[in-house]
Amino acid sequence: MAEEAKWYVVHTYSGYENAVAAAVMKAAENRKMTDLIQEVNIPVENRKMQDQILEVSVPTEKVTEIREDGTKKEVERKIFPGYVIVKMVMTDESWYAVRNIRGCTGFVGPSSKPIPLTEDEVARLGIENKEVEVSYKVGDSVNIVDGPLEGFIGTVEEMDVEKNRVRVTVSMFGRETPVELELAQAEPVD
Repeated sequence: MAEEAKWYVVHTYSGYENAVAAAVMKAAENRKMTDLIQEVNIPVENRKMQDQILEVSVPTEKVTEIREDGTKKEVERKIFPGYVIVKMVMTDESWYAVRNIRGCTGFVGPSSKPIPLTEDEVARLGIENKEVEVSYKVGDSVNIVDGPLEGFIGTVEEMDVEKNRVRVTVSMFGRETPVELELAQAEPVD
């Protein structure tokens, strides 16, 4: 059933993103579907929704704010205020369960018909971590195979597998320039 699961965008009241995300996961873990949809005449099995609602994400980014007194503070900011992204199998029961969470105003799509995100959109949002096998290490020469520097050759200076990032020093215009890439954007030079 997990193969059918897709990422959907849920619209929420501004400031309720984390509460809605927590409520969706709690509904999937603790409530039985029959408890959630007892007022609707939809025949369901008496089971939990963990096999239908798999993941919930509130995309955030770390930014450095400079305060009035000149101090810098790193804060986490929501990338899409008012939206929560849910990986789920879309059924009448799961739609109803998510749609009726307090603070949720509906799914994103025409006429409130949920439209799943494409694989490209999911990749750009960075909400789903894909395993990347890396066949190079710090100090190796790599060929950049994707992005604006495609075709350049550089040396791996630093790697962060958890964050899917690699820092490569590339020689451009006679100067050594550090460039940060995704792990899959570089491959070892033969």
